[in-house]
Amino acid sequence: MDVRGVARRFDRYQQKHVILAFPIALIRKFSEDQAGSRAALISYYGFFSLFPLLLLTTTIFGTILRGDPHLEHSLVHSELANFPIIGPQIEHNVHSLKGNTVAMVIGAVGTIWVGTYVGQAIENAMNAVWNTPLIQRPSMLIRRLKGLGAMAILGGASLLSTILAGVVAGAHASDLTRVAGFMISFLADLGVFALTYKLLTAERLAWKDIAVGTLTATVAWEVLQAIGGWYVARELRKASDVYGFFAIVIGLLSWLYLTAQVMIISAEINVVTKRHLWPRSLLPPPYTTADQKAFSYLARMEERARGERIAVGFDDPTNPLDSPRYHET
Repeated sequence: MDVRGVARRFDRYQQKHVILAFPIALIRKFSEDQAGSRAALISYYGFFSLFPLLLLTTTIFGTILRGDPHLEHSLVHSELANFPIIGPQIEHNVHSLKGNTVAMVIGAVGTIWVGTYVGQAIENAMNAVWNTPLIQRPSMLIRRLKGLGAMAILGGASLLSTILAGVVAGAHASDLTRVAGFMISFLADLGVFALTYKLLTAERLAWKDIAVGTLTATVAWEVLQAIGGWYVARELRKASDVYGFFAIVIGLLSWLYLTAQVMIISAEINVVTKRHLWPRSLLPPPYTTADQKAFSYLARMEERARGERIAVGFDDPTNPLDSPRYHET
């Protein structure tokens, strides 16, 4: 059986059918951008920023809403629902944070300090996804300020979603209020992803350029929340104390990593769609037009100095004398 011949036939087939060509191009670009390692960095900083953020918000709720225990409980439960792996564990101890000024200060300082690194990691990932030349990326100071801005966007939207959803949850639990709560959460998440994709990149993008990826990320996020809750209900609640501790940590890191991957994959969808980076060849050469465009963007991303220009060319694979192996020195 000629395996390479079969692979060649499949390659030609997928290039003619967008239902196969688009996801294959998406996987190729995800790999070329080293997006997996960038998602790991985001999840690493996200893990350390999560706890001071929860400490801060739950303390604020406990201080401001001390006179309304029912509404306070609804708000805290709504906030912790955004973190299905760790939320149920913290929720049982949230009463100890009420009115604690020290906890509020620690949470604020920790959120700002670690949050800048989270924002920078996301910004670097977005610029890598769009293959933005290094010379066009902002300076360290601007990156830190944008990182703070990113945390303000994420934290502010999360807080707004929490308050509105908590108010809805505090009403009678009718079908209408549950639908309203879901829509509030969905629209808030939609806005967060849209602002993230629009502002945290040096590329000048129109809202239509990020529409498909934003919608994809929002839907995937809602699914991840449901999966996280199911995972806790099925696995962690039955674990022993020692096993449960390690399961929570590993589960939280895995969930954050999966979330970061979904965010980056959705950003890749925006890039592949806008630049029409499909179909890609599985067994080059020959290279498709999309291959040449993708490799050109990757090469030009290394422009580091003003006036530097990287020119990209491709050898003719049909001419053996033009092959790179004949130009070795």
